[in-house]
Amino acid sequence: MVGGKLERGLVHVYTGDGKGKTTAALGVSLRALGWGLRVCVVQFIKGYLDTGEMKIAERFPGQYVIKQFATDPICYIDETKAKQRREECEVAMRYAEEVVGSGEFDVVVLDEINNAMAYKLVDIERALALIREKPEHVELVLTGRRAPKEIIDAADYATEMTPIKHPFDKDIPARAGIDY
Repeated sequence: MVGGKLERGLVHVYTGDGKGKTTAALGVSLRALGWGLRVCVVQFIKGYLDTGEMKIAERFPGQYVIKQFATDPICYIDETKAKQRREECEVAMRYAEEVVGSGEFDVVVLDEINNAMAYKLVDIERALALIREKPEHVELVLTGRRAPKEIIDAADYATEMTPIKHPFDKDIPARAGIDY
């Protein structure tokens, strides 16, 4: 780190059908906060406010910012929901371009952007341009299922989460503080 900024920001992709994509991105965010870096999380698909990450944002105003763009708490996407999400994702992408381009934040998480690209709600070329044009010190993290090959190729880190076992299989519901 030089002068409170990363010397070189890299690009992470967390994808796959297993749990842990957003959790991994939030882990990067937590470490960045620990070093005094500024973090912005742009949630393309999620719209529920009662999550641990939202509670962290309340405790670190201005240093840890989360912006959600979904108008309802349903975080999945299917063909029907995709049409509803198109405008929300456009606004989210404009915000992401502004935040990344400003260089104001050291770490920017684009949560569920891979899903948005898979459903053609965000243009892959536009996301690639964001990766190419980001300021040198900005660490960029992209999460969500079905990451396009072009995005994986452009990344420095690429991790695929593969489900092996999950509490949902035993009818254990998501738990506050662990799963959200």
